[in-house]
Amino acid sequence: MEIRATTVLPAERRPITLHTADGLELVGELAMPEGGRPDATLVCLHPLPTAEGMMDSHVLRKASFRLPALANVAVLRFNTRGTTSRHGTSQGEFGEGETERFDVHAAIEFTEFEELPNPWLLGWSFGTELALKWGCDPQVMGALLLSPPLHRAGEADMKVWADSGKPVVALVPEHDDYLKPDEARRRFAPLTQAEIIAVDGAKHLWVGEPYVRRVLDEIVRRVNPKAYPLPTEWDGPWEKDVV
Repeated sequence: MEIRATTVLPAERRPITLHTADGLELVGELAMPEGGRPDATLVCLHPLPTAEGMMDSHVLRKASFRLPALANVAVLRFNTRGTTSRHGTSQGEFGEGETERFDVHAAIEFTEFEELPNPWLLGWSFGTELALKWGCDPQVMGALLLSPPLHRAGEADMKVWADSGKPVVALVPEHDDYLKPDEARRRFAPLTQAEIIAVDGAKHLWVGEPYVRRVLDEIVRRVNPKAYPLPTEWDGPWEKDVV
């Protein structure tokens, strides 16, 4: 069977609650490979909640549907403060990317508490700002950035990552609304080890299965190379996602 946008592959999925240092509860989900320890963990940071970004934004949702089974990768998703999705609403209110630092830290602390191995941050749009500003933690292996707009994160944030030496990979759509590949190479110059990958034909929202597959392949190539490239067919049990 060909893996499609609504294909949900097997995983051990459970709702979680993240507790922030400023006293909020955030709703989330952890998807784990069935019957074994994952090789790596993705901590997903979603797009802008004031523009309908949430933990169920489609690329992050599909990562959780596929990567536990296809790549032996755990996927942690959550709604930042004040954000609503079908999983529920997190407490608090939108903090313009500033108070969300507590949300990022709570997610990283959760991976440590649960002994989830090799956590990588996976940010998309606004989520890339959170990763760059607040995510360079000793626990974190590196950062994967989808459609980074660089509206909030600046050179000082990049310097922190540069000094850490941790890998940072940015996937930049050819037709992005905010930051196209040539400008991205210039803007990311202070982050000396940043790898900028221009994705031909893609747009900011990564709509279309070929672009989703490209994103997930590039993710797995970094976090668990032995699972790269991902298969596009599946012969085992599966379910269909119904929104």
